[in-house]
Amino acid sequence: MSHDTMKDRIMVALDVNSQAEALAMRDTLADSVGWLKVGLRLFVAEGPSLISKLSKTHNIFLDLKFHDIPNTVAQAIESAGALGVQMVNVHAGGGKPMLEAASKVAKAFPNMKLIAVTVLTSDTMPKEQALQLALARAKLAKDAGLDGVVCSVHEAAHIKEVCGSDFITVTPGIRWGNQNTQDQQRIADPKTAVEHGSDYLVIGRPILQADSPKQAAEEAANMMSQAKI
Repeated sequence: MSHDTMKDRIMVALDVNSQAEALAMRDTLADSVGWLKVGLRLFVAEGPSLISKLSKTHNIFLDLKFHDIPNTVAQAIESAGALGVQMVNVHAGGGKPMLEAASKVAKAFPNMKLIAVTVLTSDTMPKEQALQLALARAKLAKDAGLDGVVCSVHEAAHIKEVCGSDFITVTPGIRWGNQNTQDQQRIADPKTAVEHGSDYLVIGRPILQADSPKQAAEEAANMMSQAKI
């Protein structure tokens, strides 16, 4: 597939301290990526006003991993939908009633995808154990009406087999070359990720900390476009 197609499958994790840094990175990346991911650190620091500004140029994945009683999570999903984000997540460990409550509310926002975190890519559990838990949580999420999951590259293809090709897989833990793995345990390069069923690749430090973030993003998209799928 083309470079242009693949850049729209890259989600840059804006793991920065402030709105100024986030907007500067957005401007640096320009149209080299299709998505920006806002997590707990940045959202707590800057709040909804930043989402509005970032949404003017990119799709937004609000990565807050909601995990609470069903009613509280449902209300949080409703608030996320009102912000106009294109994707939001909950933690599958919250159980089926919580997932169903979130899914029911999300249906009011047809342009927003609701996905569930299965197993964090920083988790040190054995790969086979992680796979079984990720599969169980993915099936739970699908049964509850969610659109997809966050999982590692190593589980994506198996989840597609069980939950269907249209069930979204979002995969962190992307590294290539001699990049430091930092706290990531289950990693893969961009080409391998696409070949193993990843729909969207979350890439943070390999882009943020590069000498040229835009060049790093374009390198990732080029690697993705070489995948045999």
